[in-house]
Amino acid sequence: MTTMNNLHTSNRSAYIHIPFCEHICYYCDFNKVFIEGQPVDEYIEKMLLEIELIKAAYPSQDTKTIYIGGGTPTSLSAKQLDRLLQGVRERLPFQETNEFTVEANPGDLTQEKLRVMKNYGVNRLSMGVQTFDNQLLKKIGRKHTAEDVYQTMDFLEKEDFRNVSIDLIYALPGQTLESFRDTLHRALALDLPHYSLYSLILENKTMFMNWVRQGRLELPDQEVESQMFEETIEAMEQAGRHQYEVSNFALPGKESQHNLIYWNNEEYYGIGAGASGYLGQMRYKNHGPIKHYLKPLESGILPVVETEELTKQNQMEEEMFLGLRKKVGVSTDVFFEKYQVALADVYGEVIEQLKKERLIIEENGSVKMTKQGLFLGNQVFEKFLLS
Repeated sequence: MTTMNNLHTSNRSAYIHIPFCEHICYYCDFNKVFIEGQPVDEYIEKMLLEIELIKAAYPSQDTKTIYIGGGTPTSLSAKQLDRLLQGVRERLPFQETNEFTVEANPGDLTQEKLRVMKNYGVNRLSMGVQTFDNQLLKKIGRKHTAEDVYQTMDFLEKEDFRNVSIDLIYALPGQTLESFRDTLHRALALDLPHYSLYSLILENKTMFMNWVRQGRLELPDQEVESQMFEETIEAMEQAGRHQYEVSNFALPGKESQHNLIYWNNEEYYGIGAGASGYLGQMRYKNHGPIKHYLKPLESGILPVVETEELTKQNQMEEEMFLGLRKKVGVSTDVFFEKYQVALADVYGEVIEQLKKERLIIEENGSVKMTKQGLFLGNQVFEKFLLS
């Protein structure tokens, strides 16, 4: 992995990947393996070594946000979780006020694991709920039930842990509007500070994709999917959760600081098997298979499998299609500060064309998507690819 000549120290975030699961969901294409028989303890130690190696190459004074995702981080035992979090806190300088998120599965959290997390400054949980319809949960291969979600929320309330976000997926196979409305209603009744709602994307190499190809699975049509999205936006706004990004809704001040790092096109370490990072002008990806990930680290070498040096044009393109996902859009001042060129000089024609089509607007020194633009996100983003 090449390193920047100018090793100026800046504050970066960190994404840490735990690829272990007790169960594999049918729609998931993230890097993951069954936890049974895996070298979990060795993996944790090697991951901590990776943090040391990457930090030596790309120093950071403060860690803006830490996000431990998966896989299923809560599939680790309390002892393994303790070792991981202790090691992370020793290696990544961190202010207690910064956001520290761990992904959890409903039904997986124990009091012991939660106390370990709180002990090391974890101050936010992100939970994959997906739907409150038990039949659908079964259909998509989730092992929890709606009852598990309620039990976990009760437990978190008793432990006074309230900074919780839940993920929901809509346009699931066989999901009706009624079923989705029920899920939305139940989710909002939990009165949480943050919600993420994603439409189901069929990924290659997932069981779902195979079933769709075989004609064994039927998904809601585009019209129903759009209605689910529209009703989500309305229900969230009514409940005081503003849409600050295409798929994310929060109480003011409770937006995901870690995800904003991605959308603001800022730097972050990607730690663990299959993790991706962005440092300097380089995006990189680690080996996915556990054995391939561990091997280079045994010799003190970073486990990077591919790197891409970004040109200024690449970076500007990413600034646009990541930044336009946010409701506030892309700031013309920030764009100029980062790239020393005016946004209008690079994208003036595209912006004018999209304004005519009523897909974007310019206001308060920013270029942002209209409501219609949000519904056609990818079509808008593509217009900013210069090549």
